[in-house]
Amino acid sequence: MNSGSFEEWVGDACGVVALHLRQKLVSVEGEDAVIFPPTYAGNPPYVIDTLADGIKVALIDSVGSQANRMEPIFGKKDKDHEKYRELVPQITIEVELKDGKGEKRKKEIPIFEVGHRVADALVRSSKPGDAELALGEEAFRALAKGNALPMAKLAPTSLVFGVWDSRGTQVKKPRLINSVIRAHDVSPLHRSAQYKAALRPDEYAEVAGFKEDELRKAEGHTKSPLAKAGFVDVPSTGDPGGIIANGGVYRDCTVNLVALRQLQAESEEETEPLRRYILGLTLVAATYPQDGFLRQGCLLVEDEGEKKQWQAVHRNGQRDDLALTHDDALAFAQEAAGAFGVGSSLTAAFDAKLARDVLAAARKQKD
Repeated sequence: MNSGSFEEWVGDACGVVALHLRQKLVSVEGEDAVIFPPTYAGNPPYVIDTLADGIKVALIDSVGSQANRMEPIFGKKDKDHEKYRELVPQITIEVELKDGKGEKRKKEIPIFEVGHRVADALVRSSKPGDAELALGEEAFRALAKGNALPMAKLAPTSLVFGVWDSRGTQVKKPRLINSVIRAHDVSPLHRSAQYKAALRPDEYAEVAGFKEDELRKAEGHTKSPLAKAGFVDVPSTGDPGGIIANGGVYRDCTVNLVALRQLQAESEEETEPLRRYILGLTLVAATYPQDGFLRQGCLLVEDEGEKKQWQAVHRNGQRDDLALTHDDALAFAQEAAGAFGVGSSLTAAFDAKLARDVLAAARKQKD
């Protein structure tokens, strides 16, 4: 592979500071199809920015959403993902709950499904076995002192996708993968719909005892209880109806090698295997073929006419094409994980006292 190799990227002698992928995507319905961006609270609900030249750019999948699509591959239990599970410790949080009959049941939550990973309140309120410290606390203390080895042994994807111990040591590590999907030169659309009640107002008044005049007044008023319950006709007009991406849809994925080289252990002998291991996980996640079903109305695939291309970006701005494949990344990650020594899998139990301590610390911090 040109522009250096996996081994050379761990150090900075080769001058490569990042790996970048530009991948064109297209709807399964065609290039001019309507696609639906994510919606957020507010009006308008889509994130659409207007550039200086008037071109509109829409967010299709955020950095956080992309990370949430990549990280779970290391925890899926099907046969196809067994090779990925073996690369990282499998950490499970066990919570004891009661069912509707008052009988105890245990709920198991993989750390890959926890919003803030090892810094999440659930994890900070749990501890393995008879340990004195909460899960991750010792690793964060070491990380605050510049030693990433304990975190790599416990929750290595926290180093891949970034972590911030905002409620504890305040230590923050940037994500090594920055992936986002945007649509360019977009035209926003609108849509309308009409809900038709099964019976007329006079008929509902007859069979249900409702007042016909109240039913008729409620027609078209979405906040009316009668409308919410579906007893009257309700039109819906001017709602967001997706977008057309005249300039195409692109996924940009960047692997930050400078941030990788900032990871250190207590000794140089431990630092290189650590960086190789984290790089392997990062490349596996970055090259993993994503499922393009982002949400209803947004099923994207790779554009056959414009194949994806990885590039190595040098410190001086030079860009070299890379023949970077997922199989190569996985093979390197497996070798690096074997040399590093994957941390042990474990189960941590939620502890109510720890949860109260976490809450007390938050209140104190607020005061």
